Amino acid sequence: MSTTFYSNGKLFIAGEYLVLDGADAFALPTKFGQNLIIEEKDTKEIEWKSYDFDQHLWFEEKISFDEIINRPEIKVETVKSTLIDILHEAYVLNPKFIDNAKGFSVSTELSFPRNWGLGTSSTLINNIAQWAEINAFTLLKNSFGGSGYDIACAQNNTPVIYRIKDNFVQQVEFNPDFKEHIYFVYLNKKQNSKSAIYAYNNNKNHNLAHSVLENNKITHEILHAKTLKEFAVAVQKHEIHLSNILEMQTIKEALFSDFNGVIKSLGAWGGDFVMVVSKENPKDYFLKKGYETILTYEEMIL
Repeated sequence: MSTTFYSNGKLFIAGEYLVLDGADAFALPTKFGQNLIIEEKDTKEIEWKSYDFDQHLWFEEKISFDEIINRPEIKVETVKSTLIDILHEAYVLNPKFIDNAKGFSVSTELSFPRNWGLGTSSTLINNIAQWAEINAFTLLKNSFGGSGYDIACAQNNTPVIYRIKDNFVQQVEFNPDFKEHIYFVYLNKKQNSKSAIYAYNNNKNHNLAHSVLENNKITHEILHAKTLKEFAVAVQKHEIHLSNILEMQTIKEALFSDFNGVIKSLGAWGGDFVMVVSKENPKDYFLKKGYETILTYEEMIL
């Protein structure tokens, strides 16, 4: 007999980076996510298999209970060492999770390509937290790190406003009449969230109180826009605001300066998906540029 846990993927629409300094994050859970399937065994170890969206087995390993409990010293970070770290922190939060067990066969199944950046790690952490009956935000903080907005998306089937203080989560309504003019385009490379956060923390201006307030104002405008024009203006304002803080070009300036519409980075700048706001279907434009993964709002968002 098996038990299955599921978590939603995520897209960070507004508040990226500044969420780490208390800003409101506006995020959308996706129709894509990850399953965690557990079967009990008699082996005092975990037989772990991870499958990509196409059922390709991309990771397979046996992890002893002793490795989880004592966590061996890590010299080189690998998929296995990262997984042991997460499982160890889960064990610290609830020792019964391992102490009372005989062994497990575990498999994970993504419904999206893992290079898309929709939350391979966050969906895994939330699923493990459900399995171990612990707080997923605490597990994220103690293992992988990050703001926690992705855990909020993993746990909710509606758009959310997330605040890092006390892991505040508010379900909000976002179902605009103009959503058929919103698209999501994959930039053909996965951005490393850890390194992006590290770079932000090292380069930011430490007096960000005004920037946080400005972010929250713009995020409110994005969330409550009544027309496509209002939405596009607010999204562009957000890009310019963060571009000035990060001292980086916007993604449109860097790659798509000739595009007739608005393009916004989502999450860590420079990779994963961008959001495109366009009156016309932009598929041909991006295909000619070599970007073949173009999803409509309906195809992407839960």
